Amino acid sequence: MFFKVDKNYDPKVSEPRWQKFWEDEGVYWFNPDSTREVYSVDTPPPTVSGKMHLGHAFSYSQQDFIVRFKRMQGFSIFYPFGTDDNGIPTERLVEKMKNVRARDMNRADFVKLCLKTLEEELRPKYISDWKRIGMSCDWRIFYTTINEHCQKISQKSFLDLYKDGREYRKEAPTMWCPECQTGISQVECADKELQSSFNDIVFKVDARDLVIATTRPELLPACVAVFYHPSDSRYQSLEGKKARVPLFDMEVPILPDERADPEKGTGIVMCCTFGDQTDMEWQKAHNLPIREAIGVDGRLTALAGKYQGLKIAAARKQIIEDLKNAGLLVSQKAITHAVNVHERCGTEIEYLKSKQWFIRYLDLKDEMVIWGEQLRWFPEHMRHRYDHWVKGLAWDWLISRQRYFGVPFPVWYCKKCDEIILAREEDLPVDPLTSKPPVEKCSKCGCSEFEPEKDVLDTWATSSLTPKLSVELYKGHPIYKKLYPMSLRPQAHDIITFWLFNTVVKSRMHDRVNPWKDVVISGHAQDPHGKKMSKSKGNVIEPQEMIVKYSADALRFWAASSKLGEDLPFLEKELVTGQKYLNKLWNASKFVFMHLEDFNPKEKKPELQVIDQWLLAKLKKVVDTATESFEQYEYSHTKADTEKYFWLTFCDYYLEMIKHRLYKPEVYGNESRRAVQYTLYHSLLAILKLMAPIMPHITEEIYQECYRKTEKEKSIHNTIWPAFGKEFEDEKAEASGDLAVELIALIRKAKSNASMPLSAEIEKAVLKVPEDKKELLEKVLEDVKNTGKIKEIEIKTGETDACEVLFKK
Repeated sequence: MFFKVDKNYDPKVSEPRWQKFWEDEGVYWFNPDSTREVYSVDTPPPTVSGKMHLGHAFSYSQQDFIVRFKRMQGFSIFYPFGTDDNGIPTERLVEKMKNVRARDMNRADFVKLCLKTLEEELRPKYISDWKRIGMSCDWRIFYTTINEHCQKISQKSFLDLYKDGREYRKEAPTMWCPECQTGISQVECADKELQSSFNDIVFKVDARDLVIATTRPELLPACVAVFYHPSDSRYQSLEGKKARVPLFDMEVPILPDERADPEKGTGIVMCCTFGDQTDMEWQKAHNLPIREAIGVDGRLTALAGKYQGLKIAAARKQIIEDLKNAGLLVSQKAITHAVNVHERCGTEIEYLKSKQWFIRYLDLKDEMVIWGEQLRWFPEHMRHRYDHWVKGLAWDWLISRQRYFGVPFPVWYCKKCDEIILAREEDLPVDPLTSKPPVEKCSKCGCSEFEPEKDVLDTWATSSLTPKLSVELYKGHPIYKKLYPMSLRPQAHDIITFWLFNTVVKSRMHDRVNPWKDVVISGHAQDPHGKKMSKSKGNVIEPQEMIVKYSADALRFWAASSKLGEDLPFLEKELVTGQKYLNKLWNASKFVFMHLEDFNPKEKKPELQVIDQWLLAKLKKVVDTATESFEQYEYSHTKADTEKYFWLTFCDYYLEMIKHRLYKPEVYGNESRRAVQYTLYHSLLAILKLMAPIMPHITEEIYQECYRKTEKEKSIHNTIWPAFGKEFEDEKAEASGDLAVELIALIRKAKSNASMPLSAEIEKAVLKVPEDKKELLEKVLEDVKNTGKIKEIEIKTGETDACEVLFKK
């Protein structure tokens, strides 16, 4: 067994080498024929956005800590990797890269361009970022949410839910993004604080002024009624009358309705089709006409007269100006209010009437809460976000998107009667734009002409099937039934309402089970001041740069500093600390194995001395707590406990306390030296294993250099997680060792106070200890004496609780 003492560790060289080794040797390969218990992971497929960002490195490292731990526990790990590369994000990225606009291209040509760009330019480099941080996926178990395998599963899901009566197509008011020009679902909305103004506008009723406050004067051409609260005495006399809309010279009815808020604005409100959800409720309840003043492109329609063609903001500004000039604007008040925006692009959403596909699920809200309760949440409080979302659901799930690149609906429509024609399951995947329907005539009216569905499925309609997207790769194999429901869903807290909720819904609708047992929720990586990172703020930290500057292990070390679910500001000093830890681990290993060349771990265990027993007893406690922490997915506790043990107990004290036994076997005996060697060999191996999930590269390098020949496993990541039996518990040895540490610390402090180097030899020292500790001290006296460089020690006991050290000339 030889350690190359003159060799230095260079992560820039070693980390890529070990990543290649892991792939070439199949270290992380899933074996479907294994008899071991399966631990299956629903790995989040990152959206292909160009390159990995710091938040990815943060959360994916954390899930990888857990997976590596479970692998070392002996589980058969099913850890796939996929990419989410259909829908708006991919469209936008390709448009930007290739300087094209999807709407200006033939759709088939644009889809080909997207697929080619993904395959040749985007996906390979994108995946390499994940490999670079040391992810231990089986990269052979791979899917993309746009490949034929995934399209088939997604389309089958659509067919099954339609046959179950859970899907319907309807023309109705829909949340609409004017920028992306597509309908969106409730989950894709975000609240954004925007500056605006309350505008007190004059309507006319019998030539009298009626002042109505609004933040949306551009919707005046879509006004269909005016509402007041039935108990509001200010307006009761107006019931049944009509109000004339300013600038547009049309009359609308004045009606009472309890949804009008007497305390908001002037207490009377205009209803426009559609400004918000209340407008939709009023229109339906009072059977009001629908006037569409805003088009799909976010510009005002012909209904707006001279304002036709203006974008919303420009129309608002011009209408306010015209109201002023006409003496119809009484006052303005600047406000800041929360507005619904599309989370993809930040554009304020509108409500437009359009024909869309929905999944009906509002009738399941009570069951949804129960489904959430049946999951094991880590941390537990994250379930409240799920519950809050479910209780606030007001819309069925809109799953159609008016986009160009995505999974097609497997649907055609009869040109004459609009009857729905579904694809056959055996034909999936299909694209109705290029494929013919499975029937020659409509069964309802006999027409032989059909229209293909041009919309594509919402990205989340496919991403919500990720357990199936990976597990279905093993359909027909005996392992198939053991993979699903899966063991773990790791993800960030911001997509609980997106990905987690929708996956639960799909799994329950299709299979009547939850998709996983445990849910592990990570926080966000923030800038050094605790702010969200964004290019516009100029506070983005690139993980690729940090890996080059430090190492992937140092970046993972930083990610392990956060408690599960907590946001973590990026502090570069944590990477410096991680790099120091890495270097110390390397140097300590070099020291250890300099002294193990003549040691054979297969020989009979030597008789250990008290200080050896102390180190191993401490190690047992660390292993026990580290294992318990990891079982609860609290990797940060494992990291902190192991880090403290390594730096303080192992390096600062034990390595110093045993040097005399290593260097002077002629004085202290070969058996004593063998005891040290035994303790060093097994304690360092345990430390490496404890840190292997967090710092996989440096631990692999040391394992290969030092342990591979004797431990036989081809990788430290295939070894078994450390465990120490009750025979390593030794309270007396711990007490003696702790006393030795206390006294050595006092000796070091006394030397420092006397401006002496720690290596300075002391002729004589007096150690004052409590009477009940004298026997404990005698067992480790030689260790204290040699560590403190003291030639002679006098022990004094007395009625004192504290230990003292005095140097004598």
